[in-house]
Amino acid sequence: MLAVRSARVKGAAAARISRRIVCYGNQISIRRFESRTFPARIHSASCPFPRFHSTSSSTSSTTTMADAKLAQALSGLSISPATIAHEPTTSPAQWKEVIAAHADAPKDFELIKTLVYKPKTAKSATPIPVVVIAREATETNSGAIGKQLNLKELRLAAGELLQEFFGLDKDSLSPFAIDKDGFSKIVTVIDPSIADSTSTFALHASSSSSTIFVSGKDIVSHLKSLESEETKLQELAAAGAAAPAAPAPKAAPKEKEDAKIDGAVQIAIGVKKEVDFASWYTNVLIKADMLDYYSVSGCYILKPWSYSIWEEIQTWFNKEIKKLGVQNSYFPMFISQSVLEREKEHIEGFSPEVAWVTRAGQSDLEEPIAIRPTSETSMYPYYAKWIRSHRDLPLKLNQWNSVVRWEFKNPQPFLRTREFLWQEGHTAFLTKEEADVEVRQILDLYRKVYEDLLAVPVIPGVKSEKEKFAGGLYTTTLEGFISTSGRGIQAATSHCLGQNFSRPEMFNIFVEDPQDHSKSYVWQNSWGLSTRAIGVMVMVHGDNQGLVLPPRVASIQAVVVPCGITAKTTEEQRTKINEECEALAQKLRDADIRAKADLREGYTPGYKFNDWEQKGVPLRLEIGPQDMKKNQTLAVRRDNGSKTPLPLGGIESTITELLKTIQNDMFTTARDNYWSHVKTITQWEDVVPALDSKNIIAIPWCEAEKCEDDIKDRSGRAAEPQDERAPSAGAKSLCIPFDQSHWPAIEAGKTKCVGCGSDAKRWTLFGRSY
Repeated sequence: MLAVRSARVKGAAAARISRRIVCYGNQISIRRFESRTFPARIHSASCPFPRFHSTSSSTSSTTTMADAKLAQALSGLSISPATIAHEPTTSPAQWKEVIAAHADAPKDFELIKTLVYKPKTAKSATPIPVVVIAREATETNSGAIGKQLNLKELRLAAGELLQEFFGLDKDSLSPFAIDKDGFSKIVTVIDPSIADSTSTFALHASSSSSTIFVSGKDIVSHLKSLESEETKLQELAAAGAAAPAAPAPKAAPKEKEDAKIDGAVQIAIGVKKEVDFASWYTNVLIKADMLDYYSVSGCYILKPWSYSIWEEIQTWFNKEIKKLGVQNSYFPMFISQSVLEREKEHIEGFSPEVAWVTRAGQSDLEEPIAIRPTSETSMYPYYAKWIRSHRDLPLKLNQWNSVVRWEFKNPQPFLRTREFLWQEGHTAFLTKEEADVEVRQILDLYRKVYEDLLAVPVIPGVKSEKEKFAGGLYTTTLEGFISTSGRGIQAATSHCLGQNFSRPEMFNIFVEDPQDHSKSYVWQNSWGLSTRAIGVMVMVHGDNQGLVLPPRVASIQAVVVPCGITAKTTEEQRTKINEECEALAQKLRDADIRAKADLREGYTPGYKFNDWEQKGVPLRLEIGPQDMKKNQTLAVRRDNGSKTPLPLGGIESTITELLKTIQNDMFTTARDNYWSHVKTITQWEDVVPALDSKNIIAIPWCEAEKCEDDIKDRSGRAAEPQDERAPSAGAKSLCIPFDQSHWPAIEAGKTKCVGCGSDAKRWTLFGRSY
């Protein structure tokens, strides 16, 4: 067993209550331990359920209370359920596996998940937890549940709240942990299908190391017995169904448009992008077969349809950086605590997100080991070893790897995940001038990835001192924009680290200056591009039909679909049409066009059209009996839906040029849309209205950090209410664009900062962001 915790770094001291990832074989999940000492198994005469207990008295008392609640609940139902003891489990997958392997467990069973959410409340108010009890396969979307109950920002409750209300951790909780007194202090929501199910359900027996088996009727009977005139059991609304009104709902400021698309069937996206953007984004990724959810929250499986896009980016970028003399390498993912904490300013920027390995098997490690959030501190001790002379410079290394940043804020696929893929380049130079040149060279390569490959427009610039990379000298950035949400998004960064990491108190990377023979500390850069680029591409180009892929990164650029086949079509005619489709696809493949003939049996052309549209294939080519007679194919563009008959003679060059046109048109459309949302603002009273209209703003700015904080605070307080799943409404600085020619020249002593009224230095983009 390997244990990992994610916590803020505080020297060598570790908090008594620490979050850990526990790995059994290939299973990974989170649990909380009350002590650095692994707890001992205890049997109580008053409770037949074995468990792992902390040695602390407070934990013992709350566990005893939970045992009493369980015993009381079972006594009230007059049942003696089957019970098994097993090793502690910390994830549904592991729990299911352990039960299935137990000799005394029922052959067929379903898990019950008991989820506790904390709604957004005023700091002075007592939170009212929302407890959701559902079958394992039932979708429990916090946003949908929040809408049903008229509650904002439902987030999974922290361990402290679970202990306060139930005396248990999340891995021990079950409906039987709720008693009559507790029921009145919470909102309880149950999956209505539990009551009518004939399944045997597995529940935690007030412990992660024991399980009881009961019927759905027993669960509902227990919860119904807790009801009072004031507090009733709520039913979970079915996915996509109209939610029943919660008691005493708050008056909505304005009626929201229904996000569901009229007439949408199961195979369609089913949600309007412009109405429910968050649900649309998730649906597109799933329906387009881009990813799947993983057993560890915040982690996702990249399926071939999305990973192939990353491969296209890798192939192009590898070729370009090698032209600059960069070599690929690989460094281990583990970083010792002493090395990671060597750069205080750097690690403080990452400390809330660092995951730590603290145990191996049953033994505590002598020193915690971090899983890399980035690789500066793992690579630079070896740069000091390898760089001995100015002749060893420049040193230019890149690695393609994954990093772990244990985000706890509303994970979103590709945008904010706990593990993600990226490349990170780390280079060292003799002079600052050389480093400065490379920073901009790399940033321009990133611009080409976005604009030339992904057809996504970006604005290059430099970050403010507040927003720059922790421990760096300065940070250059590409800023994208998602017009549907009106939010900016950081697309890629290229940092000049200066000499901050080469100093003697850091990694002591120096050479003898060839000119004056003095000790010269090297100048360093780091730069990175991640799979976030795929998410940005999806959000910029996708529509209500699904994904829209730029041809340069699409794994299938053209799909050939046989049409006009009816019940009257003979087998010979059917075969001939299919052969013509395959021949066209092969001809295109021979011309280096990624093409596929969809010859699947049992699916109508309409189904195939929808399937490939959802997946975003840039071009559909239809061939039917009439097309064969005319020696043509009907070409349908995914980006704008236009249809054009094309002669099969010279089809290779025709399709090649058409794909180039699609690529250019997609970029032009996205670029024009981006700049239409960049509003020039010179008066404070225009700031919030512009932001509320889903724009970013360009303002003359003084570049003072105090003013930057004030702009974010004032714009957030004055803004319209935002979707509960959206980030903060306050506007932060996105970048100071390199190209200032889009706006009037700043006049010294005359042009004033919109935020504070002092002299402005440069035009700066501010906006709400991801």
